[in-house]
Amino acid sequence: MNVYRNIMSILKYKKVHMTLIDPAAQSPEKSGDLAEKADRAGTDFFLIGGSTDINSHLMDITIEKIRAKTEKQIIIFPGSRTMISRYADAIYYMMLMNSTNIDYIVGHQIGSASVLKKLGIETIPMGYLVFEPGMTVGRVGNAKLIGREDENTALSYAVAAEFFGFKLLYLEAGSGAPEPVGCNVITRIKEAVNIPVIVGGGIRDYEKARSVLDAGADIIVTGTVVEKHENPYSALKDIINAI
Repeated sequence: MNVYRNIMSILKYKKVHMTLIDPAAQSPEKSGDLAEKADRAGTDFFLIGGSTDINSHLMDITIEKIRAKTEKQIIIFPGSRTMISRYADAIYYMMLMNSTNIDYIVGHQIGSASVLKKLGIETIPMGYLVFEPGMTVGRVGNAKLIGREDENTALSYAVAAEFFGFKLLYLEAGSGAPEPVGCNVITRIKEAVNIPVIVGGGIRDYEKARSVLDAGADIIVTGTVVEKHENPYSALKDIINAI
């Protein structure tokens, strides 16, 4: 099934949870084990990627190991043009809108376009905004960070994303961030645009997940809590229970 249509179908009756797994953070076998736990906890989709440069071989092996443990759809969350795998169901074809580096605005996208066309991977156009503190993705992506409470700047970017025709909008505080994007920012954006809003970074427990969802997020993403928690199933189950 088309991944984007599947996301939109689920959003008709509930919020969506996505689990982010970074192939560089552990072995492919360990990634598969984490995916199995996340699947049991009730996640809806898997995002595979990260903010470091990961080659296609590692992407292939990691996705194969995850596929052996779950039937949930797998979306590539790319940090560069090399993060492509024929084994994924879709890829976020994303623009880091507040980057100061042309590569993250359009360069990596141009560099991967022909390969993606040849492989026939479903592309999902997405606007990507990085907020303070930004963490690794902010540094690597040369982002001009948006303040986590800066409603006006965030709103301008969000409306521009909708005007560009992006199908999704991702608000990112950065993997490992102490707090997610400010709830007031999420609410203002959700009131202004008609595309699903994804929020990631800083969502560590039920309370943070619930606050972000109540603010208007359609989709939440958790990653670090899966890879670094001593009991990832329990941690994820707690977050997913907020949906």
